[in-house]
Amino acid sequence: MSEVARVGFARLRTAARGVTWWFSSVLGGQDYRRYVEHLRRRHPGRPIPSEREYWRERWAEADRNPQQRCC
Repeated sequence: MSEVARVGFARLRTAARGVTWWFSSVLGGQDYRRYVEHLRRRHPGRPIPSEREYWRERWAEADRNPQQRCC
């Protein structure tokens, strides 16, 4: 593989990672991780829910308070 092809492939891979990160951020893929970090930092004694429990409660809260949704 030529040097030009390697550089082009590396740039393509970097761009794909950026697009993946963006979609994950928009769709809430980082929310659980940030929530766990928040709990550990601000509420060290509180038990940390599983990711499944976190999403279940988040969706239930969205159903209870629909005015917070964009659509």
